[in-house]
Amino acid sequence: MVISKVYAAYFSATDTTKHTVSEIASMIAEILDVSLEVFDFTLPSARTAPKVFCESDLVVFGAPVYAGRVPNVLLQYLNTIKGNGALAVPVVLYGNRNYDDALIELRDLLERGNLHTIAAAAFIGEHSFSEILAWKRPDQKDRLKMKQFAKITADRLQRAEAPAGQLEILPVSVSGTPFPYRGYYQPRDRQGNPVDIRKVKPVTDSCCNDCKLCAEICPMGSIVFEDVSEVQGVCIKCCACIKKCPVGAKHFNDAGYLYHQKELEEGFARRAEPEWFFSVSLPEEPKNKTNEKGTKGEI
Repeated sequence: MVISKVYAAYFSATDTTKHTVSEIASMIAEILDVSLEVFDFTLPSARTAPKVFCESDLVVFGAPVYAGRVPNVLLQYLNTIKGNGALAVPVVLYGNRNYDDALIELRDLLERGNLHTIAAAAFIGEHSFSEILAWKRPDQKDRLKMKQFAKITADRLQRAEAPAGQLEILPVSVSGTPFPYRGYYQPRDRQGNPVDIRKVKPVTDSCCNDCKLCAEICPMGSIVFEDVSEVQGVCIKCCACIKKCPVGAKHFNDAGYLYHQKELEEGFARRAEPEWFFSVSLPEEPKNKTNEKGTKGEI
């Protein structure tokens, strides 16, 4: 199968998705001996026009998991992408709780955009709400698994003899509930009542030195540049403004948010491990060289 370019495409407010997708895409490009191009659509300015790919492209396409799904603020833009028969590897990053239906949803979005999914993966990154949950992940063990996943994907592509446009590729089968997907994960208090943090916004401490970084990196463009203590519009709780502030001037003080943060840190402290999946349309690597369990790999 002839691939002329590999893309690392991602939305990544706190860089965990960026690091994972870039690692996978760069290794696939190296093995296939083709060029690598980055498409970072984190900031609003990158989402002003539809992205168009070519049939000979392979796109490693990453998104974070928000409440078990693809962030709903991205759906309108993702539905404009034009794949033109390109191959795709959907990758989701979640904060150690669960990826629920995010991976199957991302796969379906790419397929609707005329990208053919040949492999898929769910990796783990430090939770945006926390500096405890999946702390400093992806870590070295995760990076080794990224390389293994990339190698298996590239090897399968090299074994496919037909040109990309002539190979009938079935969408990769992944974990999750087929459409209609499950609802977004809903945190609840000790009495089982819903905890709604959708309208919660970060506050700014007096130590703020007005460097403007938070306004520049907000993926929704919601932090007012002239007064960075103001958040106008949607806050998706990506926590980029908190984790990247050089003086630690941003935080959340909402009781519901803090309760949910603690609930996550206490309830999901175990180490979650990556999962990956491969399309049955592409030749498998010899079993004695991989750890595959059918089309799903876990190590």
